[in-house]
Amino acid sequence: MIDNKNFENMNIDKSLFAFAHEGENLHDTKFDTKPVSSLRDAMRRFTKNKGSVVAACIILILLLFALITPLFAESAYTDSYSVGTDVTYLQYGYYLPKTKGFEGTGFWDGTKKEEINQATYRKYMAMEQETGRPVITKELGTVEIDDIINKGTLHVVRIDTYAQKGMLNVTLTQSQYDALLKWQLENDIQVIYPQVDRTKPTDPNDKRPVCLSKDLNIWYACDIKGVPVYGPGKTLVPAYLKNNTHPEYYYNSKRIAGDDGTYSYAQVTGSGAKSNFVVRVDSYNYFLYKYGEEPCFAFGTSSEGYDILTRLANGARFSFLLAVLVSLINLTIGAIYGAIEGYYGGVVDMTMERIVDILGGIPFMVVTVLFQLHLAQKVGVVGALIYAFVLTGWIGMASRVRMQFYRFKSQEYVLAARTLGASDKRIIWRHIFPNSLGTIITGTVLVIPGVIFSETSLAYLGIINLGSSSMSSIGSMLSAGQQYLKDFPHIILFPALFIALLMLSFNLFGNGLRDAFNPQLRGSEG
Repeated sequence: MIDNKNFENMNIDKSLFAFAHEGENLHDTKFDTKPVSSLRDAMRRFTKNKGSVVAACIILILLLFALITPLFAESAYTDSYSVGTDVTYLQYGYYLPKTKGFEGTGFWDGTKKEEINQATYRKYMAMEQETGRPVITKELGTVEIDDIINKGTLHVVRIDTYAQKGMLNVTLTQSQYDALLKWQLENDIQVIYPQVDRTKPTDPNDKRPVCLSKDLNIWYACDIKGVPVYGPGKTLVPAYLKNNTHPEYYYNSKRIAGDDGTYSYAQVTGSGAKSNFVVRVDSYNYFLYKYGEEPCFAFGTSSEGYDILTRLANGARFSFLLAVLVSLINLTIGAIYGAIEGYYGGVVDMTMERIVDILGGIPFMVVTVLFQLHLAQKVGVVGALIYAFVLTGWIGMASRVRMQFYRFKSQEYVLAARTLGASDKRIIWRHIFPNSLGTIITGTVLVIPGVIFSETSLAYLGIINLGSSSMSSIGSMLSAGQQYLKDFPHIILFPALFIALLMLSFNLFGNGLRDAFNPQLRGSEG
């Protein structure tokens, strides 16, 4: 070691040395970069995960679809959403997806390819003759069949499912009947068509044309199988019913040739203001009269006549709201429970963990079934389902919070706060809990898809019944549509696509969120 005395005796040229900051005021310099908060750092790392960003955008789109679509679509078809308020409730089922602008393309235009026999082909052509609206939009050829069951020629055609429905029988009051007559005269659109004479004559001399078929779309003279009784020149003979009982209800139709004002357009019961009118209406024009627009459903309709687009949005909205509510409840209970466990430890932790072990051993399916059997009568199906999710759903959150408290409670800043006299409550909620928010937020968000998938599975299996005229769920739509998978796959297709896309997106979003809030990656540029 060189002391000061020896250093002075050393022969060293002082000109070789100089003060580094002679004459300068020394102080702290500014950082070259701005400080980054933990939230901004997490967001920056999250945005670098392109898959998670795309997934987040998809989830946002699905959420907006669930929240916004019912506000615009449901108001158009109010009467179709409650049993008993409208006789057309079950009448507009099985329509295929249709979007304006795709007419005639064979794609998303409400048509389907079918092979029909001669009798069906003849009926469809007669429907076009009566209403002026073609059921067969395109003829693709014929197929000859010759087997044990069937023999003959089949017509390969494209069918317009919106025109295929044809005629309906609806019951109207006096005021409704008068309003409908007024509307069709003002708009020059025929909705009501004449009744068909389906009474088999008992007098051999009675030669009036009679339709013995019960099909509302067969308006011509025929036998019980619908085979026409042709007139001169192989023409169809109208079998419209004439009625002299209520001449005050006659009117000249817009389309029916030869209508002399004596055709019966309603079966009238009662009298005066209490009269009821059973009328035969064109379903397409009746829809136009009821809702002010032609039927056009982007996702088609279900077997019960529901607009699948609106029903899916309603079901998705219910699933989102249920999942968020359950997630928040589980967050509250789990955070408080886990914080107490992790902070105090010891006997308190062991006792509370044994309670968790007991609750965690109860199968969720058993809890749901028992609650639906006994609790649903008091609080409803949805209330019982929420209880089932909350009973054990908070355990996972409590476990995460407990681990985080064990991790942070021995840190220096916690010891310093305790030394300065901070209370346990202040240490828990002001010093430890904020540092656990990353894991807690991630866990809370990932509870949402789990709840949605569980609710969908329970409804699909029939354990809970969420399908009614006033509410729906994705699971109930999947359950109702599975039996029509072969003939009407669109009924189950769109709910299945929605839940599959939602689960996949939440999986990718959760992975990105977990990495973004990982404290070990704090400040990482990777």
